[in-house]
Amino acid sequence: MMKYAMIATWVMARYAIEEGHKMLQNGANSGDAIETAIKMVEDYPYYKSVGYGGLPNERGEVELDGAFMDGKTLSVGAVAGVKKVKNPISVARMLSAYRFNNILVGAGAEEYAFSHGFEPVDMLTDRAKQHYEKRLKDMAEKNLSAYDGHDTVGMVALDVTGHMCAGTSTSGLFMKKPGRVGDSPFIGSGFYVDEKVGGCVATGVGEDIMKGCLSYEIVRRMKDGQHPMQAASEAVAAFNDELIERRGKAGAISVVCINHQGEFGVGTNIDFSFAVGSDSLEPTVYTARMENGKTVYEKASDEFLAAYYTRIKAPIE
Repeated sequence: MMKYAMIATWVMARYAIEEGHKMLQNGANSGDAIETAIKMVEDYPYYKSVGYGGLPNERGEVELDGAFMDGKTLSVGAVAGVKKVKNPISVARMLSAYRFNNILVGAGAEEYAFSHGFEPVDMLTDRAKQHYEKRLKDMAEKNLSAYDGHDTVGMVALDVTGHMCAGTSTSGLFMKKPGRVGDSPFIGSGFYVDEKVGGCVATGVGEDIMKGCLSYEIVRRMKDGQHPMQAASEAVAAFNDELIERRGKAGAISVVCINHQGEFGVGTNIDFSFAVGSDSLEPTVYTARMENGKTVYEKASDEFLAAYYTRIKAPIE
């Protein structure tokens, strides 16, 4: 039996991975599985760090970034700072077909999207607006940090033909400066896939992840013969230490990866969750953390999953 696999950052990708896994099981193309699954996350309004309902910048505007990469041709498409496009992953995938002009930002990306059949959508939901107003109040009254909620969805897929693709989508740091772009739409930082080797995607504080080009670094380690788990765990731990040594602090950094055999790996310096499924593994959510400089993971409990869905839908007080 031919191998297939799909992995994604965060528990929010659980149902999307189930759908993508079903598609791959039925022989779907990895690019179609990536786009379909990420669109499911983008479209769900309770996921406040991606797509519709994503948390806004400091002006109260939702700005989205996204990217798509084909591991066969190394083609990349990406958009950044788009305000009224519901599914940046789909625009990014469309752009990946071009030799030139395949990374667009701001008004240029929106103009391209609208001229190619994407409808303008007001991305700021009432709930996201409530989160924004609460954060303004908390910042004023409790001296809380503005930056939170930077949970990018990133996915890598391998289909039964051996074709691999990767994608990312995010609304970026909550309360970010207008025009700020993190690692998610940058090749080698937020994502990288080479189907001869494997693929990796990242989530966390983009300003830190970019300093290590972590997704490319982990694919390079796999190319040198490391198992995905070793590559991801060691790369994150080493870079975490490097940032602390040079800068005194490392922001949140998490990665997930699979190789061309469908084996998976995870690396993180925080409490992190991810979802994965393959020809030999039913879609499963795991929780991961760093212990003594290494990433360890375990299957997420039913209590963890129930608490998550309760939390994301809880009233904003």
